[in-house]
Amino acid sequence: MKRVEELLNEIQGIMEDAKAVPLTGGKSLIDTEQILDIIDEIQDSLPSEVRQAKNIVADRSQIIAEAKREAEGIIREAEEKKKQMVNESEIVRAAHAQANEILNDVKAKTADMRRAASEFVEDVMKKTDEAITYQLTELRKTRQNIKMTQKTGTGTNNF
Repeated sequence: MKRVEELLNEIQGIMEDAKAVPLTGGKSLIDTEQILDIIDEIQDSLPSEVRQAKNIVADRSQIIAEAKREAEGIIREAEEKKKQMVNESEIVRAAHAQANEILNDVKAKTADMRRAASEFVEDVMKKTDEAITYQLTELRKTRQNIKMTQKTGTGTNNF
């Protein structure tokens, strides 16, 4: 398909570069023999590219059909296993017990994660509060120093 695209681009280039014939309403003069040669090349290239495209579609269809067969086999096996498991009540009871254990474990881990997240947030907020308090204290000291400097200054700017 790449070759056909290149040939079509070549035709487009020829058409764009064609000189307009005066008094013809925008019609252009092109070398028809050159265009026909390119069309012949396109026609020669198309059958191989069409075959290649058909092969790709056929491969795709074959892959899909094979995947469907495999899926059907997997489903059959799963249904057979399901029947075996239902018939074996001990396995079912064990599965329920394991599921309950997993659920309890997840609940405990979730509670731990929430507790850790709350502690983390509290710690970050405490540090932020301390930093803001420190900055506010520094700001107040600076303001106080400025006021003191203004009161004791000579009234001239020392800039």
